[in-house]
Amino acid sequence: MDSYALLLAATLNAGTVLAIAALGLLINEKAGILNLGAEGMMLCAAIAGFATVVNTGSDWLGFAAGAGAGALLATVFGLLVIWLNTNQVATGLALSLFGAGFSAFMGIRYVQAKLPERTQFHIPLLGDIPFIGPALFRQHPMVYITMLGVAALIWFLYRSRAGLVLRSVGESPESAHALGYPVRRIRFAAVVTGGALCGLAGAYLSLVYTPLWVEGMVAGKGWIALALTTFATWRPARVLLGAYLFGGVTMLQFHLQGMGVHVPSEFLSMLPYLSTVVVLALISRNPMWIRVNMPASLGKPFYPGS
Repeated sequence: MDSYALLLAATLNAGTVLAIAALGLLINEKAGILNLGAEGMMLCAAIAGFATVVNTGSDWLGFAAGAGAGALLATVFGLLVIWLNTNQVATGLALSLFGAGFSAFMGIRYVQAKLPERTQFHIPLLGDIPFIGPALFRQHPMVYITMLGVAALIWFLYRSRAGLVLRSVGESPESAHALGYPVRRIRFAAVVTGGALCGLAGAYLSLVYTPLWVEGMVAGKGWIALALTTFATWRPARVLLGAYLFGGVTMLQFHLQGMGVHVPSEFLSMLPYLSTVVVLALISRNPMWIRVNMPASLGKPFYPGS
């Protein structure tokens, strides 16, 4: 039972990285912006957060630095695609490539660096419950903050006027513009917010999930987060569930290896990416389902004068 409790705990830990990044991308896409640069933003944020904690000893400053790095890169991306109307796909890919190279360069001196001693979190009383305690109530606070963030985002998107405006900008920016809403500024705010969340995910990766810095350590998680938004049909609650599903698949490989299951390690390592491809292939069999749920203006530039 202890091994299954640890597997569940590791699933929540791994899924949190994907959930935070996917929620950021969801906000972008609800506003009609397709950002393929999550991988690069997460890498830059990972080294920014790691370097900050190494030099200051404060995890929360590290998270702030990661979010700031993601927001800064998203600001550049937003200026290019929203005001200069560059191609969103090409700009996002360029951001991913830039992030991979820049983070590798900036992280050279931190490859062998060590973080201060990690704090073990434990919710009093609840953390002592057999099985449930180790599985659910000994997590980093960011795990619970992410769950609360999903609830807050659901309320924002579907219960608040600002969320309605954001969704209208993603569905029909021309109509929103005709009603007097500043479409470009709303989209820009969504892009920067989404970038900050991607940065937060990158910082969580290097500070909590795998507390070290290694070049390319995001290892495709930005792309999985991007796929999650489609898998979840742009619904925050489904994003969280999908993140834990993919997180569980990721952790399953280590669990099977620990149990002595004789499966090639290469096959186990590719399970998260294989499951992503399979899920997207299954979803793509029904294009109408995607078309009904996808923001109508996703990836399309907006020209105020047209």
